[in-house]
Amino acid sequence: METESYIQSLIVSNPLRESTLRTMIKVLQLPEGSHGLDAGCGIGLQCPLFVKEVGLTGHVTGLDVSSEMITHGQEIAREAGLSEQLSFQKGDVSNLPFENNSFDWVWSSDCVGYPTGEPLSLLKELARVVKPGGIVAIAGWSSEKLLPGYPRLETLLGATSSGIAPFIQGQRPELHFLRALGWFHELGLKEPRAQAFVDSFHAPLSDEIRDALVALINMRWPDVSTELSPDDLLDFQRLCLSDSPDFILNLPDYYALFTYTMFWGKIDCKNRKNNGCKLDILCQEINQL
Repeated sequence: METESYIQSLIVSNPLRESTLRTMIKVLQLPEGSHGLDAGCGIGLQCPLFVKEVGLTGHVTGLDVSSEMITHGQEIAREAGLSEQLSFQKGDVSNLPFENNSFDWVWSSDCVGYPTGEPLSLLKELARVVKPGGIVAIAGWSSEKLLPGYPRLETLLGATSSGIAPFIQGQRPELHFLRALGWFHELGLKEPRAQAFVDSFHAPLSDEIRDALVALINMRWPDVSTELSPDDLLDFQRLCLSDSPDFILNLPDYYALFTYTMFWGKIDCKNRKNNGCKLDILCQEINQL
């Protein structure tokens, strides 16, 4: 999916996520006046939610590797009148352009631990820029039920390359996002926690939610035609293409649900300059691998 098309899909599907993400952010109990980082912020849709939590004396920095995403984020900040409390910077999550102990908290959604790659080193990099006692949190889309009455087809779609994306077949189990609690323990973060957050929608659907669900279905299962049997492909086209008379959202009793999962913990080092800090030692070991 091209960048502009993907950005539009994020905007259209955002109403499905916003209330769930707002709840997740409130669970973190971020201090008023605190400074935080949204690492891998995309177009910054979640950043205003953080600004609301930290208040007028706080500040949120959104970071993304894409210039196009940053541009959209800056426009969102201007339109919301948040340019003083919200700023954006281009950068790579694997090599954050910030000094140690720069933030009171850091957040990453659908990014750190979510794509393929080495999640422990990415989580370590997040922890590096957080002050002692500060919060490190990662979140990710973890499940959905979008085709009520068709569990077999939805299971088959979930097993396609698109359905399991951004993970890959053969990936080591310990690298899967839902194993993130182990990463927090391994890095020595304090009081690591995990929680799933559920939201659901049912008919009659507003135009906004209907458009969001159409965008979500298109995002979840693109390019599946070569991985389904002819009969299953026909069912997919009948139920999941919006111009079909049997499109699933047309059901008068339509119901869908999805979950996000959040993992979070605190930096336990009383003195980050102390070479005896467990996190610093582990970080050094990771860098030597």
